[in-house]
Amino acid sequence: MAARRQSLDPPILPGYSYVRPLGSGGFADVFLYQQNMPRRVVAVKVLLAPIQDEAAARAFAAEADVMAGLSAHPAILTIYEASVAPDGRPYLVMEHCPASMATRYRTETIPMDEVLSVGVKIAAAVESANAVGMLHRDIKPSNILITSFGHPVLSDFGVASATVTGEDDLIAMSPPWSAPEVVDRRSSGTVATEVWALAATVYTLAAGRAPFDVKGGRRSDEQLKGRIMRAKYVPSARSDAPEGFEAALAKGLSRLPADRYSSARAFAEALQQVQRGAGLAVTPLDLPGDEWTPTAYGNEADSAGSLVRSTVAVESQRRHVLDALPRTGTQSRHDDRRERLGRAMVIGAIIGGAVVLGIVIAAVLVLGG
Repeated sequence: MAARRQSLDPPILPGYSYVRPLGSGGFADVFLYQQNMPRRVVAVKVLLAPIQDEAAARAFAAEADVMAGLSAHPAILTIYEASVAPDGRPYLVMEHCPASMATRYRTETIPMDEVLSVGVKIAAAVESANAVGMLHRDIKPSNILITSFGHPVLSDFGVASATVTGEDDLIAMSPPWSAPEVVDRRSSGTVATEVWALAATVYTLAAGRAPFDVKGGRRSDEQLKGRIMRAKYVPSARSDAPEGFEAALAKGLSRLPADRYSSARAFAEALQQVQRGAGLAVTPLDLPGDEWTPTAYGNEADSAGSLVRSTVAVESQRRHVLDALPRTGTQSRHDDRRERLGRAMVIGAIIGGAVVLGIVIAAVLVLGG
């Protein structure tokens, strides 16, 4: 096991007094500071690498703008400020949350109604981020924080922010919540991998363990990845799980991306249906209105063209299967499946073009500077 990285020294920030470290990750350190005016405690996330050039500075500013807009969502962590420290490291000043869902599921059995409610709220947050072109790419219980008022909020878009350093093809994974195509390094992130991570997270909150962990047993990372690659669904074993709960998770954790829910919203709606069937209060689906569009963040592309997709090519195993299907009496069913595949391929081609265009624009900006 690799040694845990030591936290860097906290930067000196005008208007803030350093209190103590909160944690460290692969891309950033998080520290607790006291803000002087208005007076409050805040979490400050400091990226590890300083900004090296003007293009990177512009990229960080654009990313911070989008994240600030996203934080208007009630289930996304609030961002107060973004800037660059005197030592060149970019930082974000955020709402301080005292706990996370990771602590909850490890220490107690979370009631099923709360599991479903948290699932709907976080799925709505992910859907809202996807709508403005952002993929989280690291959805897991430890990134669902609990505010001082007990509300769950999605935090740590740090992996998405890694593009600031130019690592567009970065594949970030947090087994056991990463999809098979991420574990196999065939995708750096898509809407389908977000759906998988959401389903794996909700499963974890319900079962007290991740979906492909062996209950009460030790396992190596390679064994875990092997089980994820096979994606054989094992029920959560919650005796109080409402009807339809296991089926909703099993669909979200399907091995093939095309077999999962088409969006985080669709997954949230499936959880809402479980709530209705169980006679529970249905958690509202907080989604942005028409005025909350990519153009609000300086992106003139339409929402379909700007939606972030994988930068790593993924060959579809499903296509080979569908092409081999006989056109018999079940022709219409097979044609439906072919049509869905065709639409997915068209969308992929559009997104691929958008990625290339973005690279060209970035190159022109750098050369022009």
